[in-house]
Amino acid sequence: MTTDTTSTTPGTVHEEARIVTRTGPGKFVADTRAVFHREILLTLRDPFTLVFSLLQPLVFLGLFAPLLTGTFGGTGMSTADTLQWFVPGVIVMISLFGTSMTGSNLLYELMTGSYERVLATPLSRPAILVGRALKEFAPLVVQGLLIAVLCLPFGFRFNPLHALAGLVLLGVFGVGVGALSYALGLAAKNREWLFWGVQQALLFPLLILSGMMLPLEAGPGWMQVAAKFNPLTYIVDAERALFAGAVGDPVVLWGVLAAAITCAVGLVVGIRATRRLT
Repeated sequence: MTTDTTSTTPGTVHEEARIVTRTGPGKFVADTRAVFHREILLTLRDPFTLVFSLLQPLVFLGLFAPLLTGTFGGTGMSTADTLQWFVPGVIVMISLFGTSMTGSNLLYELMTGSYERVLATPLSRPAILVGRALKEFAPLVVQGLLIAVLCLPFGFRFNPLHALAGLVLLGVFGVGVGALSYALGLAAKNREWLFWGVQQALLFPLLILSGMMLPLEAGPGWMQVAAKFNPLTYIVDAERALFAGAVGDPVVLWGVLAAAITCAVGLVVGIRATRRLT
């Protein structure tokens, strides 16, 4: 039996949302869809932010790729080879930046009290986490595809099915990162400085030690050792293999494992943080 309940939240940030209450997996899927739908509508109503988020990685790619081409020039790598190495890393980077900011929107809701009204609805707690993380990830799919397509004239190549598998892998990883960011937002509450301080302190070391922007082979030995303990390293390697068509490469399996562990840990931490608040 299915019961429809309508929850209305005042103000310009929230709008009327239809929440479908079921039992079992059906409830989780319906609740996740309800949260995602409400959150993505708010994003679509802010075209400036949407356009800026699409242009930002293109500007970054346009400025950074020529530097890498010059750096790799001595190794015999062409522009196409450089893009084949660099573009998957950029796609992982924008995914990491986007999903790691899931908790930033939560800070505003905690300060205004609107988050308590969300908790008063029959939405399941895991659905709130996953729905919001997917909302942050959805625009990143568009960004990633746009970057890949625009790089085609410069020699970048990818198989659509393999690229889709790479995006699914990033989605699993992004849900975990988003849930961890959500838990950080709950812990920070109205201390915005704490959220951004911790987020930045963790984000950039992970980014640098993943070999996302520059090859770690050129770095000191301690960086290469530290990279082996960085889950993002395995995600980046898996994305490069998938976009290159090397589906059978062992790094893909390691990437799947890293994404699954990150997702599981993130959901456990996020759900516990939500339950402690309630």
